[in-house]
Amino acid sequence: MAGVEDGRWRNSAKIGLASLAAAVAETATFPIDIIKTRLQLRHGHSSGGAALRVAADIWNKGGLLGFYNGLSPAVLRHLFYTPVRIVSYEYLRTSSSDADTPLLRKALAGGVSGVAAQVLASPADLVKVRMQADGHLLTQGHQPRYTGIFNAFRKTAQSEGFLGLWRGVFPNAQRAFLVNMGELTCYDSAKHFIIDKEICEDNMFAHTFASVASGLCATALSCPADVVKTRMMNQDAVKDVSLYRNSFDCFIRTIRCEGIFALWKGFFPTWARLGPLQCVFWVSYEKFRQVSGLSSF
Repeated sequence: MAGVEDGRWRNSAKIGLASLAAAVAETATFPIDIIKTRLQLRHGHSSGGAALRVAADIWNKGGLLGFYNGLSPAVLRHLFYTPVRIVSYEYLRTSSSDADTPLLRKALAGGVSGVAAQVLASPADLVKVRMQADGHLLTQGHQPRYTGIFNAFRKTAQSEGFLGLWRGVFPNAQRAFLVNMGELTCYDSAKHFIIDKEICEDNMFAHTFASVASGLCATALSCPADVVKTRMMNQDAVKDVSLYRNSFDCFIRTIRCEGIFALWKGFFPTWARLGPLQCVFWVSYEKFRQVSGLSSF
C-alpha cells in the first residue's frame, strides 16, 4: 500500500512540476512564438529580415503586450499537453526490463506520447493560433474575431460545432509526433551521452547542452508540419471559401505556389524559440525534480 501511495505521489508531483516548468518556459519565450506564427501565416516568398519587420510591426501596433496576445490559451494548453507527454514518455521508456532502452523505443515512446498529449490539448492550441492571428488583423485596421480566451472557445464551438475545436487536429498530431520524437529522444539520449562520456555531471550544464541539441532536432523534423498546422487551424469554417480542403491539399499547394522551402518558413524563429524554450523548461524541470526529491528525468 505504501508503495502504491508513493507511486501516486511521484506521478502527481511529476505532473505538477511539468506544468509549472512549462508555464515558465512558455511565458519566457512566447514573443518569439508569436513572431513565428505571423511569419507562417504570410503568403508568398519571404525576404531577409522578415522576422525583424514582423517584430517591429507588433511593437508599433501593440507595444510590449502585443507580444503576449494569445498567452493565456498557450499556458492552458501546457497544463494538459506537457504533463501527459512527459509522464507518458517516462512510463513507455522505462516499462522495458532492459537497462539500456533502445533508441527506436525511445523515438516511438516520444512520438506516441506527443500525439496523445496534443489531441487532448488541441482546442487550446487552436485558440492560441487564432488569437495570435487576431493581432495581425489589428495591424491591418480590422476588428479582432475574439475578445478573450473564453469568447474564442465559445464562438468557435457555436459557429463550427464542438468538434470544430479540433480543427487541424491531424496536422497537429503529425507535428506533435515529430516534435516529441525529436525533442524527448534527443534530450534523453544526449543527456545520458554527456554524462556517460563524463563530459560533465548530471547538472545544469548537461541539461543545457542536451536541451539545445533537442531543440534543433525537433525544429528540423517538425517545421513542415508546423506550417501546415498553423495555416489549417487559422482557417475559419464559417467563411464561404477555404484556402485548403485538407492538410494534404495545404501541403501540396504550399509547395506548388511558394516552393518547397516554404515548408520551413519560420525555421529560425522556431529554432530561436525552441532552443530557449527547451533550455528553460528542462533546466527548470530537472531542478524542480531535484528539489522535490525525485530522480533525474
